[in-house]
Amino acid sequence: MFKIKHLRYKLLFSYAILFILSISLGSAFIYHLVRKSIESNIERELNNTTNTILNLVHTSATVSIKNHLRAVAENSLELARYYHQKSLDGLITPEQAQKQVAELMLNHTIGESGYIYCIDSEGVVKVHPETALIEKSVADFHFIKEQVRRKKGYIEYDWQNPGENLPRAKALYMLYFPPWDWIISVSSYRSEFKNLVNVEDFRKGILEMRSGRSGYAFIIDGTGTAIVHPKLEGLNFSKADNLLGRLTEEMQRIKTGKLSYSWKNPDESEDRLKLVMFNHIPEYDWIVASSSYLDEFYEPLESIRNLIIAIVVVTLLFVLPITTKISASITDPLQRLMRHFEQVGDGDFSMRMQSASTDEIGQLSRYFNRFMTQLEDDHRHLAAEIEMRRKVEEDLRESEARYRSVMEAAPDPIITYDMTGRVTYLNPAFSRVFGWTAEECLGRKMDHFVPEENWKETTRMIQEVLAGNTLDGTQTRRFNKAGDIVHVSISGATYRDRHGQLIGSVIILRDITKSELLQKQVMEIADRERQKIGQDLHDDLCPHLIGIEGLGSALAADLKEDGSPHGQLADNIVRLIRQGIEKTRSLARGLCPVHMVAHGLETALQNLVDHTAAVSRIDCRLRCNSAVSLKDNTAATHLFYIAQEAVNNAVKHAAANAISIDLDHLNGTIRLRIRDDGKGISSTKPKTGIGLQIMQYRARMIGAGFTIERGETGGTVIQVSLSQEALPTGDCNPEHI
Repeated sequence: MFKIKHLRYKLLFSYAILFILSISLGSAFIYHLVRKSIESNIERELNNTTNTILNLVHTSATVSIKNHLRAVAENSLELARYYHQKSLDGLITPEQAQKQVAELMLNHTIGESGYIYCIDSEGVVKVHPETALIEKSVADFHFIKEQVRRKKGYIEYDWQNPGENLPRAKALYMLYFPPWDWIISVSSYRSEFKNLVNVEDFRKGILEMRSGRSGYAFIIDGTGTAIVHPKLEGLNFSKADNLLGRLTEEMQRIKTGKLSYSWKNPDESEDRLKLVMFNHIPEYDWIVASSSYLDEFYEPLESIRNLIIAIVVVTLLFVLPITTKISASITDPLQRLMRHFEQVGDGDFSMRMQSASTDEIGQLSRYFNRFMTQLEDDHRHLAAEIEMRRKVEEDLRESEARYRSVMEAAPDPIITYDMTGRVTYLNPAFSRVFGWTAEECLGRKMDHFVPEENWKETTRMIQEVLAGNTLDGTQTRRFNKAGDIVHVSISGATYRDRHGQLIGSVIILRDITKSELLQKQVMEIADRERQKIGQDLHDDLCPHLIGIEGLGSALAADLKEDGSPHGQLADNIVRLIRQGIEKTRSLARGLCPVHMVAHGLETALQNLVDHTAAVSRIDCRLRCNSAVSLKDNTAATHLFYIAQEAVNNAVKHAAANAISIDLDHLNGTIRLRIRDDGKGISSTKPKTGIGLQIMQYRARMIGAGFTIERGETGGTVIQVSLSQEALPTGDCNPEHI
C-alpha cells in the first residue's frame, strides 16, 4: 500500500483500512466481552438454579427429619411426665420412675442406628444405650455445649464413630424435663431418613425453574433414575445406551461440576449445544442439575453482529467520498508544488504558488513563496561567496604546497604528532636519518626510538609541549631503525585549530652526531694538550725549580758561613722558589687532576672534598662503597670536573651547609652522585645555566646518563651513570684509572 504512487489513494486506502480495522477490533472486543458476560451469566444462572434446588431438597429433608425427631422427643417427654406423676402420687419411687422411662426410651429405635439419650445441665450422661457412658461427663463436645446452652430445639452436626474413615451428618431434637434436669435428645444420621423426604414438597418448584426458553432442572438418584424431570421422570438414564447414558455416568463419577454437549430433540432438525450444571447431595446420593441451550442465550450476539456490520457499511458509504475530497484538496496543491520544485531544480528561482486558502496548504504556499524569495537572494550571495571561497582555497592550496615543499626539502628530520602522541606526518629527512618510512610510523607512537635513560627528559619535553610551550634546541639521544644511537637537538612547538584548541605538535630533530663527535675530538685534543702541559710542568719545570732551590739553599748556607749580609736575601729567594714549586704543582694538578695523582679519581675527589671543607668551611664528605677502576683517563677527568662544578654551584648558589659525594660501582655501572642541603633547584624554571650545560655536555662526551633534580627533603641531587667494565681491586683505593 505504501508503494502506491499517488498520495490521495494512500490516504483513501489508509483511512478505509484503519477505519475497518478499528471497527473490527472494537467490535471483536465488544463481541468477546458480551460473549464472556453471557457465558458467565449462563453459568451463574444455572448454578443459582442448582443451589436453589439443593436448598429446596435440604429444607424439605430438614423439615421432615425435624418433625420426625420432634415427635419422638415429645413422646419421650410425655413418658417422663407420666412416670414422674406416678412417683409424686407415691405409686413408685422417683428412682423407679426414671428407670422405667429410661428402659422405654432405649427400646425405641430411630431409623437404622438412631437412639434416645439424656444428659443433665452439666453435660453428664443420664440415659444412653452405652451403659459405660452413664454418669460420664461429655460436656467437652461442641454439640453437647450447644444442648446445655439451648436445652430445646433442633441441631445438626457431624459425627465420626470409631472405625469409620469420615464423619457423617447427624441431627437431633431435644426437649427439657426440669423436674429431673433431663435434656431428652433424639439423635440419628440424616442419611437414614431418606425415606422421610417427600419429593412432592419440592417437585413443582423444581419443574417451574427455567433457564432461557427451554432450559429446565432435574434430579437423579444414585442409580441414575430420574426422580424429578419435566419429561423423563422415572426413567433410568444409566441404562440408556446413548449419549444420555454416558452423560449420566460422567455426572455420577465427578458428582459436582458442569458438562457441555450437543443434543438433538425429536422435534428439531439439528443438534444444539447444551450446558448442564450439577451438584451432589451426599446424604441421599442425589444429583440435582440445571440445563439450558446456549444458542438461546447467544441470540443477542447475533443482533449485535448484524448491527455492527450495518454500521460499518453505512459509515464507509460516507467516509469514502469525504476522504476522496479531502485527499484531493491536499494532493492537488502538492502536485503543483512538486512541479514548481522541479522547475526550481532547473535553476528557475522565480516560481511562486497561488493559493487563497487559509489552511495548512495555504500556509505551505506562503512559506514556499517566502522560501523562494529568500532562496533567490541567497543564491546570488552564495554565488559571490563561492567565487571568493574558490580563490581563497586556491591560495590556501598554493600556500600549503609551499609549506609542504619547504618541509619536504628541509635537511633536518621533521615529524608532527597529534595530542595523543601519534604520528600524523614525517618528512623524507626523517626517513633518511632514522630509517623509518612514513607507512611504518603514521598513526602510531614513536616510543620505541627513545633510549631508556633519556625517558625522564623526554617526559619533561612532552609535558612542555602539552602545556603549549616551545622547545628550543634541547639536546638528547634517539635510536635509529638499526638500533644505533643518534645525537639530536630537538626543537618544537604546538599548533592549534581555528578555535584556538591545541591539536598537535611539530618537532624538528637536528642530527648533531657528527658535531658531537667533532666536539668530543676537540675536547679530547684539548684534554691531551692540557695533560701534556701539566705533565711538562710536573716533570720538567718542577724538577728544574727543585734544582734551583737546592743551589739557592747551598748559596744561602755559604753566605751565612762567610758572614755576608746577603744571606737573608738568599733565604728569601729560596722561599720564593719553594712557593713557585707549590704553585707549579697545583697548576699541574688543575690541568690534570686525575692523571697526575697517585690514587686516581677517588684521591682527586678526596682532595676536592678536603679543599672545599678547608676553604668554604662546609661539611663536605666523600663516600665510596666499592672499588672503582677506570681505564679511560678522559672519562675519569670528565667525572672529576662534573663533581667540581656541582660542588662549586652548591657553595656559590645553593647556600648549602653540607655536601656529600658518593662514588660506587654496581652491576657494571659506575655512579657518581653529588647531594647538597641547599635551597634546591627549581622544578618549573628551565635549567639553562652555563655550569649545568657544561656538566650535561661532559656527561654526553663520555656517553653517561645525567640527571639533576630536587631532593626529597630539599637541596639538589646530581647523578651521573656511566656503563663501564669495572675491575675491583680491594678497598676503595685504586692505584690506576
